Amino acid sequence: MLFAPLALVACGFAPAYGPGGVAEGLQGRIRAADPKDKLGFDLVERLEERLGRPQAARFDLAYTIVTKAETLGVTPENAITRYHLTGYIDWTLTSRESGQRATGGRVQGFAGYSATGSTVAGLTAEQDAAFRLMRMLADQIVTRLIATSGTWA
Repeated sequence: MLFAPLALVACGFAPAYGPGGVAEGLQGRIRAADPKDKLGFDLVERLEERLGRPQAARFDLAYTIVTKAETLGVTPENAITRYHLTGYIDWTLTSRESGQRATGGRVQGFAGYSATGSTVAGLTAEQDAAFRLMRMLADQIVTRLIATSGTWA
């Protein structure tokens, strides 16, 4: 157990946000495109929580959000009791200096919600699922940015 930290250093492991870490330069350097709807707002809010508000942006992050609600639970009376909200985001990070694509990709996920109860409860559950989905997808984008930042940042 005493040699575990030495083994990590020897294998090239370094904290991404530590001094000199590959992700240290990402804080406040990425500006996500302005949101056009609630999903976009929730996505950008989470990206800024994780990456900081852009102060001296070096990169622009463009994204396209696609979501779809699918029925998951149906009673014998054909009443829908549960939905599965799936979604994906295609995203591209572009250098402001060169205009070249630095990185990008697609992230995808899902969140479920219950449709039982009142109409208001169902709408609230749907909105909460969408909020959770955007946070999950934003976290996936940030993880990929951190993991690959050594090659483009």
